[in-house]
Amino acid sequence: MSELGLIAGSRKFPLIFARAARDRGYKVVAFAVRGDAWRAINKCADKVVWLRLREFGRLGDIMKREGINEAVMAGQISPGRLFSSEVMRDAGLREVFAGMKDKRADTIFSTVIRHLEKSGVKFLDSTAFLGEMMPERGLLCGPEPSPEQSKDIEFGFKLAKEVAGLDIGQTVAVKSGAIVGVEAFEGTDNLIRRAGKIAGRGFTVVKVSKPRQDPRFDVPVVGLCTVKTLLRCGAACLAIEAGKTLFIDKEASLAFAERKGLIITAV
Repeated sequence: MSELGLIAGSRKFPLIFARAARDRGYKVVAFAVRGDAWRAINKCADKVVWLRLREFGRLGDIMKREGINEAVMAGQISPGRLFSSEVMRDAGLREVFAGMKDKRADTIFSTVIRHLEKSGVKFLDSTAFLGEMMPERGLLCGPEPSPEQSKDIEFGFKLAKEVAGLDIGQTVAVKSGAIVGVEAFEGTDNLIRRAGKIAGRGFTVVKVSKPRQDPRFDVPVVGLCTVKTLLRCGAACLAIEAGKTLFIDKEASLAFAERKGLIITAV
């Protein structure tokens, strides 16, 4: 049985990936980030090594010791932690961060991967076993978008691609032809909350992949938490990029959104 390392961040993505990899015959060794990874990873992986963020500089050595030659990165590290004192307490992380030209998400995660690959670990596409969870083009639930919403989706998609190309964020909120929110380091849910406060009810959220997306990390993800946040904040429509967005808990999410009248479409 081949061993596969899994750097596990927050939410369900690492749990789903671990189950899918095991179903395909891999022994999954999870390196779970304390403070971000869910305890449920203990039930989904064959072995779990819990690490504090400040211990991340030793991860290459730990993977070597565990005999890991291939690995995947799944789930988010809380953005605010990257600026905390715990990062500065680790000599290895300080060295990694010191060589970065900037602190954009792509720069951070690609630098971390390059650092770990020096230990002989090859990183795989984080959606390698999850293709069926990436919806193809079409209306997923709710009524057809109105002409105004269709215009907002088209406008938001184009702008989101430009913003994503600059590695600022991958999501925008639009209402009546106006951009009311652009995702930055705070993440999609916080963007949605801001948009709700600014625009009130009836706005549209558009989420895309980056033009030069590295599938080894930072794949666009939506799920039931996203749907609940959208509804709580008054959104009317969610548009995701077809074939490139991971939809976690898709059936439950779409059933819930349908009952509540939320439009979800893949474009």
